[in-house]
Amino acid sequence: MQIVDAHQHFWDLARNYHPWLCDAEPIPFRYGDYSALRRSYLPADYRADAGRFEVVGSVYVEAEFDPGDPMGEVDWVTAVHDTSGLPSVIVAQAWLDRADCGEVLGAYGAHPLVRGIRHKPRAAATPDQARRGAEGSMDDPAWRAGYALLSAYGLSFDLQTPWWHLEAATDLARDFPQTQIILNHTGLPSDHDRAALHRWQEALQRLASCPNVAVKISGLGQPGQPWRAEDNRDIVLETIAAFSPERVMFASNFPVDSLVARFETIFEGFDTITRGFSETERSAMFRDTGRRIYRMEER
Repeated sequence: MQIVDAHQHFWDLARNYHPWLCDAEPIPFRYGDYSALRRSYLPADYRADAGRFEVVGSVYVEAEFDPGDPMGEVDWVTAVHDTSGLPSVIVAQAWLDRADCGEVLGAYGAHPLVRGIRHKPRAAATPDQARRGAEGSMDDPAWRAGYALLSAYGLSFDLQTPWWHLEAATDLARDFPQTQIILNHTGLPSDHDRAALHRWQEALQRLASCPNVAVKISGLGQPGQPWRAEDNRDIVLETIAAFSPERVMFASNFPVDSLVARFETIFEGFDTITRGFSETERSAMFRDTGRRIYRMEER
């Protein structure tokens, strides 16, 4: 099966500054200890991890590069693409509530590989702490003013936020229907307690009611536990039921998810879980939806 990996990263720590990977003090991280990621990760490493799988395209998603030089990340990734053929397209870093937002988005809109941006909105640590209207959140007028510029430059928006903020995401999608949103990492259903998963499912279904939203099934690891298809089956199937295969993309999130599983384990798990779907539907989720949503045929 051909794969378009809808979410992966590269970094060269000998050349570039990624604060979370380069600074001595680690940040809080959902998988716990991430010291194994503090090494350069380049296309040769990715291809070795992908192994026998035929990756025919990939989406590079910003990797929290030096926030003072967002275009520097795009320039470096473009050079990687030119020499290795990967990635196919780029989701770049942007800060929607910063004064230079319009200038940065204008440069991205003119770049042949950039398809969209990611700016993680402010989020609460737990569902009980979630409040609407916080500064830096999807409700923030300054943040929304930057978001409103995306459609003018033909840019999509990769949204990484936990499921307890998907009500705000639903309002965002409805208020800006011309902007394509791609929900990252399945809405982060990190707590597999039955009650928590029920609330995640309800929030996901509300967001899926917006036709301008797609989802990437990825990032399903649990800290300290092996990635197993049987543990993730219900999450995967419920996500597909909410969005349909035409708005679902499978992704590795490598090398980040190498902390919880091998590339082979993750994609064999997706393969096993989706055996009941038609080949057309499986081709959509593994390849064609990613190509379409990220406009990989455009140059």
